[in-house]
Amino acid sequence: MSPICRTPGGNVTGVAGFTCEVAAKRLQLLKEAVPTVSRIAALRNPDAAASPCGVQETERAAQQTGVEVRFFLLRAADDPVPAFAEIVDWHPDALLHIPSGAASWVEAMIAFAAERRLPTMVVQRHWVEAGGLMSYVPDRPEMYRRVAAHVDKILKGANPGDIPVELPTKYELVINLKTADALGITIPPAILVRADVVIE
Repeated sequence: MSPICRTPGGNVTGVAGFTCEVAAKRLQLLKEAVPTVSRIAALRNPDAAASPCGVQETERAAQQTGVEVRFFLLRAADDPVPAFAEIVDWHPDALLHIPSGAASWVEAMIAFAAERRLPTMVVQRHWVEAGGLMSYVPDRPEMYRRVAAHVDKILKGANPGDIPVELPTKYELVINLKTADALGITIPPAILVRADVVIE
């Protein structure tokens, strides 16, 4: 059972796809996977609902892990080239993507990271399959099962507003070893053994 987030009232319920705390976990995992990282460029969309708390948790994790993080703003429909140029000027060791909703520049971000040899933590499994180094995301099949349970309750007469929104409890760590090899990175065994999916 997923933990309760809140009882929304009205006619709304569901399963949340993002929690603020997972932003911190993503930075920590990136640092564990690439221990030499000391400067992380974080891309965020200021219009995304999850952005403010994602920033706070990322900053907290950066302080705890001893890395420097700098945020670069990139809205969903923006041309990413100016932001990428700013990132190059800052000389980061890695790239972190904070959830931002649909974005037209994701493929460009992955290509940019490969060109600049930046290990990248992304927020969707298929972006790792496309060449990102790693992701840490809620297990979608589990989320769908919880949504189905909500629908079942509603069809049996429950008021949606009385059903608490649930937070994900099962997450999936995905690592692309082909990308790691291309970047000249050796992922520590302690991280690999925790991975749910390893792309080779």
